[in-house]
Amino acid sequence: MKIDSVLVSQPKPAIIEKSPFYELSRRHEVEIDYRPFIRVEGVSLKEFRAQRVEILTHTAVIFTSRTTVDSFFHICEEARIAVPETMKYICQTEAVALYLQKYIVYRKRKISFADGSFTSLVELIIKHKEEKFLLALSEPHKPELPDALSKLKLAVDPVILARTVAADLDAVHVSEYGLLALYSPSDVKTLVEKYKAADLPPVAVFGDGTLRAALDAELRVLANAPTPAAPSMAKAIDLYLTKIERGEEVEPVTLTTDTRKEEFLRTQQHKLAKSRTRRANAESRK
Repeated sequence: MKIDSVLVSQPKPAIIEKSPFYELSRRHEVEIDYRPFIRVEGVSLKEFRAQRVEILTHTAVIFTSRTTVDSFFHICEEARIAVPETMKYICQTEAVALYLQKYIVYRKRKISFADGSFTSLVELIIKHKEEKFLLALSEPHKPELPDALSKLKLAVDPVILARTVAADLDAVHVSEYGLLALYSPSDVKTLVEKYKAADLPPVAVFGDGTLRAALDAELRVLANAPTPAAPSMAKAIDLYLTKIERGEEVEPVTLTTDTRKEEFLRTQQHKLAKSRTRRANAESRK
């Protein structure tokens, strides 16, 4: 079965030729269309205040997306909150860290960033464990990070700074595509609220949360990322299309439990507990 077209639930790249999907489309002679299934909007000042979180009682902010960066500084401006020069910023990726230049002077001592992985971000936060953190989140969000920081007994206050809403898909005829590329559980939610799962083509998904949502919605998942073989969505689709072209049967993707994260958290809990015990013993000897 030849796949002629793929719909990617992301905005169209500004420069198509620099997109990883450009080479994919040439190699497999497949048409790639782009259409966001969702959009993210910052919360209002009223919604922020209803959460009863005081920004100035915190010494560091954790950002996982550029949307929450925009919303944070918009809220500060609207509420006339002067963010102190001493505030630190912990970012999930370098791209988010660099985006902060839109609002503040970039200084390495103030801004730190991880490599995009869960473990790298948690390790970075632990390096600054003495800080009082404000965790900027979008709604809905994966509970993984807030739960992990709670288990580690760090001083963290989660706050919702953005909300995900469904985009208008009336003009999109998804049944005309051979594959849909979905990037978030919200993409899945928007899709199944508008169409019956049985009427949808197979999907490729990015992330465990999206995979879980797709399987719960009874979608046919035939490609997923990140994996050792497919670190990106483009690579996952490349492998899938290659199998199709070779006439190979593609087995549906199943969800497997990643015990490495659980072991990582147990190790970090143990290290922090020992550190706190040493500190308490040192204080008692003074």
